[in-house]
Amino acid sequence: MLLCRVSAVSQTLARWGRRSQRGGGGLLLHRALSFTSSRWQDVSSGEGSAQPAEAASAQRLYRDTVLLPRTDFPMKLTGQKLLERELEIQKECGFADLYSWQRERKVKKEFCLHDGPPYANGDPHVGHALNKILKDIRNRFEMLRGRQVHYIPGWDCHGLPIELKALGEMGTSGLSPLQIRQKARAFAEAAIARQKAAFQRWGVMADWDQCYYTYDGAYEAAQLKVFQEMHSKGFIYQDYKPIFWSPSSRTALAEAELEYNADHVSRAIYATFPLITLPPKIASEILLLTGLESVSVLVWTTQPWTIPANQAVCYMPNAQYSVLKRADNSQLLLVATERAASVAALLGTELESVGTFTGSQLEGGICKHPTIPDKEVPLLPANHVTMAKGTGLVHTAPAHGMEDYSVASQFKLSVECMVDEDGKFTELAGPELQNLSVMTEGTDKVISMLKDCGALVKEEQCVHSYPYDWRTKQPVVIRPSKQWFINTASLKEKAKDALQKVRVLPESARGSLLAMLDRRTYWCISRQRSWGVPIPVFYHRETGDPLINKHTVSHIATLFKEKGSDCWWELPIETLLPAEVLKKVTGPVTDYVRGVDILDIWFDSGASWAAVLEDSRADAYVEGKDQIGGWFQSSLLTSVAVRNKAPYKSLVVHGFAVSEKGEKMSKSVGNVVDPDAVINGGKVSMPAYGADVLRWWVAESNVFSEVQIGPSALNSARDGIGKLRNTLKFLLGNLQGFDPRVQAVDPKEMHYIDQYMLHLLREYSIKVTDAYSEFDAGRAIRVLQAFIARDVSSLYFSIIKDRLYCDPKDSLGRRSCQTVLEEVLDGVTRSIAPILPHLAEEVYLHTLFKSGWIKSSSVWRRPGLEEAVEGACAIRDSFLSSIPGKNAAQYDLTVAIEPGLLFELMESLQEEPSSTTSQLVELMMVARVNLTSKLPRDLPSDALLSHGTFLINLEGGVIREDSAYSIAVVPTSAARCPRCRRYTAESADCLFINKWSCI
Repeated sequence: MLLCRVSAVSQTLARWGRRSQRGGGGLLLHRALSFTSSRWQDVSSGEGSAQPAEAASAQRLYRDTVLLPRTDFPMKLTGQKLLERELEIQKECGFADLYSWQRERKVKKEFCLHDGPPYANGDPHVGHALNKILKDIRNRFEMLRGRQVHYIPGWDCHGLPIELKALGEMGTSGLSPLQIRQKARAFAEAAIARQKAAFQRWGVMADWDQCYYTYDGAYEAAQLKVFQEMHSKGFIYQDYKPIFWSPSSRTALAEAELEYNADHVSRAIYATFPLITLPPKIASEILLLTGLESVSVLVWTTQPWTIPANQAVCYMPNAQYSVLKRADNSQLLLVATERAASVAALLGTELESVGTFTGSQLEGGICKHPTIPDKEVPLLPANHVTMAKGTGLVHTAPAHGMEDYSVASQFKLSVECMVDEDGKFTELAGPELQNLSVMTEGTDKVISMLKDCGALVKEEQCVHSYPYDWRTKQPVVIRPSKQWFINTASLKEKAKDALQKVRVLPESARGSLLAMLDRRTYWCISRQRSWGVPIPVFYHRETGDPLINKHTVSHIATLFKEKGSDCWWELPIETLLPAEVLKKVTGPVTDYVRGVDILDIWFDSGASWAAVLEDSRADAYVEGKDQIGGWFQSSLLTSVAVRNKAPYKSLVVHGFAVSEKGEKMSKSVGNVVDPDAVINGGKVSMPAYGADVLRWWVAESNVFSEVQIGPSALNSARDGIGKLRNTLKFLLGNLQGFDPRVQAVDPKEMHYIDQYMLHLLREYSIKVTDAYSEFDAGRAIRVLQAFIARDVSSLYFSIIKDRLYCDPKDSLGRRSCQTVLEEVLDGVTRSIAPILPHLAEEVYLHTLFKSGWIKSSSVWRRPGLEEAVEGACAIRDSFLSSIPGKNAAQYDLTVAIEPGLLFELMESLQEEPSSTTSQLVELMMVARVNLTSKLPRDLPSDALLSHGTFLINLEGGVIREDSAYSIAVVPTSAARCPRCRRYTAESADCLFINKWSCI
C-alpha cells in the first residue's frame, strides 16, 4: 500500500510540475538582497576578472543578449531628494484625500480606533510620533484589508498648563476669566496647528478638517450631557473633604494629575502625646505597673506641619502594644510591641517592657495634644494602621489625610482646615503659625514648638515617595475643600466587570488598570481655574446651596452647543437658567450666582466617547502607559456610569520614548530627539532621514516596553529600508515589460521552485497579517526581513537568475518566474504599506491603498510540492556545505537515494538520470546532476562525499518516511559558456547548445 501511495504522490507532482526547459546553474548562497550576482557583474558593467582576450571578446559579443534588470527605481534616496520625493508622493498619491475616499466606499465592516487627544500645549515630540504612527499603521492595515476606518483625531485643549503658558509672566493679575480664556484658546490653537502639520507630514491618514477639540461648543455640550446623566444617577455630588491640593497652581488635583517623587526628603519626627485618661480596661493594671508615673503615646509622622490639626491617635485593634521604660531617662512610652526593637535602636537606648496589652484594650484612652493647651485627643481603632514603619500608633489629622478623614467620618471628629490655597497656615493655627508656608518655615516652627514643650523625641531625614503636581513639579498637600466629586467607590465593581470583557495588550497592563481602580475611592472633578468647561451649577448667595438639576444642565448644554462655553461668563443668569426653573425659584434670580469652578480635564477627555463615538464602542484605544490612571480610566468610569459598558473593546498600552541609553528625555540633559529634525535633518550631525524612517523606527520597536530612539536606532531603520529598496529594485528591474494580465503563467504550469515560492508567499502573508492584527508591527517587520533574506533573496533569487537573464524573453520558464516575481513584489509592497506608505506608493503610484491587501491564494498551498522542494534544498545545503567558499556552478553533483518516496520526489524534479537543464539542476545551482539509487564505485579520487537524511511528512503524518541520501561532488569537465556563464559548454568559445540553448 505504501508504494502505491508513493507512486500516487509522484504522479500528482508530475502533473503539477513542468519539466525544465532551461537549466539552473548560479552561485553559492550570495549576500542577502544583492542586486545582481557576481557572475553577472561584468556583463552589466563591462568589467570582470582576468580572462583570455578571446573569451572576453565573446562575452562582449553576447552582453546585449542577456536580459539584465532595468528600472528607474533608485537604489537609494537621501537628503533633499528624499524629502522632495516624499512630499511629491503625498501630493500625487492623494494622502490628504485617502481618509475621505475610504469613508465613502460601501463596505460591510468598520474599524474604529478612537484617538486619545494629545495635549495642546507645545510642539510635536517623539512621544506623539510613537503614538500617532502606531495608530496609523493599524488604520492603514485595516483599510487595506477592506474595512471602513473610523478615526477622528482630537486635541485636549483645556487646563492649567495651557493657561499658565498662555499667560506667561503676566499671570492672572487684572485679567477677567474671559480674557484669560481668550489668551489660552489662542495658545492652544497655535499648538494644535503645529502638531497637526507634523502628524500630516508623518503620513498619518485622517480627515484633518474634521477633528475634535475639547473647546468646541458641540463637544462641551456632549460632555455636559454625560455630567447630567451621572449627576441624575447620584454619581456626582458636592462635599467638603480632603483632596490633593497644589499650592503652586492653587487648584485641586485628581490622582491622575500627580507624579510621585521617590527622592522627596521629609523631616520625620517622633513625638509624644501624654496619656491624661488611661484606657478604662487596663487603667488599674497600668497604675499597678507604673505607679503614678505618666505614660506617653509615641507617634511618628513625615508631615510635622499636620500636628496642629491632630484630632486623634489611632491604634490597630488586633495588635499587641507595650508600655516601655527608657533606660536613659525612665520615660514611659506606649509603642506597638512589634516596633519596640526598632524604636530602641532609633533612640539609642534600651527599652524595658513594663506591660503588654492588646490594641482593643486601649479603647477609651485620652491624650493631651502636645502643642495646643487644653486640647484632648482620643485613642481610636483604625484598620489602616500598619507595622511597617513608625511606632504602630498613628497621628491622625482628618483635614490632611484620606484615611484620617475616614476615621473622622466614623467617629464624628472635627475636620478643620488650617491651611489656605497658597499652602500657608491660617489664623486657626494660631498667631505663631499664621501665614507660614506649611512645607517649609511652617514645618520648622512646628518642630520648634514640639521641642519647647518637651514632646519631640527624635527627628530624622526620611527619603520617600511623595506626590507632586505633574505640571509645576512642586509638592502637593492634602487639605479639605468643598469640591465636586464622582463617587468611584460605587462604580468600581461595574468598571472591573466591564474591564474583564476588554482585550488588553499587553495583558500584564490589566493588573495595573485594576489596581488603579481599587485605589480610587472618589474622584475630585472641580478645578479652581478659568480655562475649561464650567461646572453648570448656581449657588444661593446667602446659604451657598447649589442649584443644579437635569433642566438646568440640559439648558446650559444647549447654549454651549450654540455659543460655546464662554457664554457662561457672557450671558446674564436669567438667560442661563431655563424658564421652567425660573418659575420655581423662590425669591429673585439675583439671589443666585454662577459657579466659578471648571471641570477636571480628565473628565473633559474622558467624555470623548460621547462626543465622537456616540452610541458605538471603539474597537481600540491606543495610548501610552501613563493613561492607565488617566484617559483609559476616566473614559471607562464615565462610560460605565452612563451606558453600563466600556467605551472600548480593546486597549493597547505602549511604553514611552526614551533616549538610546534608556533615559527619560530632558532638554537640560540634552538628549531630546526632535521628530522634525529626524525627518528634515538636525543642526548637530543628524541627516535627513525622512518620514518613512521615523515610521520604521516606531514599527520596529517593541512598543510594549520603553522605546529607545537615537542615531543607532534611526540608522538601523534607514538600513532596513535600504535593504528593502534593494529587493524592490531587483523585482522591478526584472519585471520591466511584463504584463501580468496577459503574460502571467498558471501556477500549475510553473517550475516547482516557482510554485514553492508562491507557497512561501502565502505563508508569509498569513504571518504578517496576524502580526498587524495583534498591533505587533515589530513582528511584521521581522517576518518581512526573514522572508526576504532567507526565502526570497538567498533561496529564490539565487536560483532563478539564469532563467531570468538567459532564457528567451517570452519563454514559459521566464514568464513563470516573472509571474512569481510580480506576486512577490505585490505581496511585499502591500505588506509594508501600513509602515512605509511613501515607499509603497513610490513602487505603485496612485493605486496601492485603494486596491486592497495581499492577494494570496489557497491554490498556492501545495502539499507534496513543499516536500519535494524542501527535500531538494536539504540536499542542496549538504552540497554547499561540502564546498565552502567555492563556486557551485563549477561542479557536477551525484545524488544517490535508495528507492522510496524521496527518490520519487527528486525524480519529479529530474526525470533523466543525468541532466544539465532539469529543475533539480536549477535548484542545486550546479553544472550537472546525476540522480541514482547508489553512488558509483568508480568515483574520482578528488570527489567530495557527504550523507544526510530528510524526513518526509505528508497528509498530516499519514505518510512519513525518514529517507537517507548520499552525494558526491566533483569538478565539472565542461567549459564556461560565454553568454550564460554556466559550465555547460563544450569549449570556452562555444555556446551552450541543446534544445534550450543560448542561441
